[in-house]
Amino acid sequence: MPVLVVGSIALDNIKTPTAEHQHLLGGSASYAAVAASFFGPVNLVGVVGDDFPPQHKQLFADRKIDLIGLEVAAGQTFTWTGEYEVNMNNRKTLAIALNVFEKFAPKLPEAYRATPYVLLGNIAPSLQRSVRQQARNPKFVVADTMDLWIGMARADLLELLKEVDMLILNDSEAKQLTEVDNLIRAGKKIAALGPRYVAVKKGEHGCLLFGRDGEFFSTGAFPLETIHDPTGAGDCFAGGLIGHLARTDDISFANLKEAIIQGTLVASFCCEEFSLRRLEKLRAEEIDERRKAFGSFII
Repeated sequence: MPVLVVGSIALDNIKTPTAEHQHLLGGSASYAAVAASFFGPVNLVGVVGDDFPPQHKQLFADRKIDLIGLEVAAGQTFTWTGEYEVNMNNRKTLAIALNVFEKFAPKLPEAYRATPYVLLGNIAPSLQRSVRQQARNPKFVVADTMDLWIGMARADLLELLKEVDMLILNDSEAKQLTEVDNLIRAGKKIAALGPRYVAVKKGEHGCLLFGRDGEFFSTGAFPLETIHDPTGAGDCFAGGLIGHLARTDDISFANLKEAIIQGTLVASFCCEEFSLRRLEKLRAEEIDERRKAFGSFII
C-alpha cells in the first residue's frame, strides 16, 4: 500500500565536533520519504526553491518516490544551520531561513487524496490539519511534532490530536505537552487527548508505545558505537514505521510493535553518515540483517 508523506524539504548546514558539511539534503519529508521507500511506494508533498540541487531530486527519483506533489517555487529552498556538541543529544540551531517554505500551503494532487497511509511530517499543526482534511478516508494517519509547535501552536496541535491515529514526539516534548514529568503518565495522558496511539522517542534509549486502551510496548535502540550525524533520525523512524504498516497493511497492536522496531532500525542507519548518505547506499537486505541481530539482543 502506498504512503503519503508531507513535510519540509531543506538544505542543511551541519557542524559536528569532527566534521562540517554544507547544502545537505534535509527536512522532515526528505528523511521520512526515503525511509518509507524501503517498504513500498511513496507519494511526496513539499516545496523547494529553484536553487534545489538536481542531485537531491535525483535521490528521490532513484528511490522511486513519486514527485508530482513536489512544488518548485521561485526563490530559495528552506535552509537550516545547526551545530552538535560532543554529546550529540545536544544541538543548537544557528540559523533558519524559511525562504519558499514560509508560504507553503500543501495541496494534495487528486491522485494522492485516497492514499491509505499518511505521515504528517514535522510542520505546523495547522498545515498538518489541512492535509488531514484533504485526505479521503485514510486507514492510518501518523503525525510528528516538536517543542516549537507545542509552545507556539498548542491549540492547533490539540485539535490535530483528535484527527490522527498516532502522534510521535520525543520524551522532553511529551513532558512539555502534558506538564507531567513521568513518561508513563505523560504517554497515557497524551493518548487520552485523542490519538489511538502515542510513540515517545527516547533517542539512544529507544521508544515507548502507548495505546488509548492501555496497550504498552517498550523497545531499546539499536546499539551504535559511532554516530556521525543524528539529524533526521526521528523522521526516518517515522518513515520506517509507517512504511512497515503500509507494506503489511496491518494496523493491529502486534504489528505496530514491529513497526516501531523497523523504524528504530532505519533510524540507526541514518545516524551512521551525514544527511541521507547512508540511506542512499542502504539495501533492504541490510535492514533484515539488522532486524535479526536486534532480535537476538532483546530475547
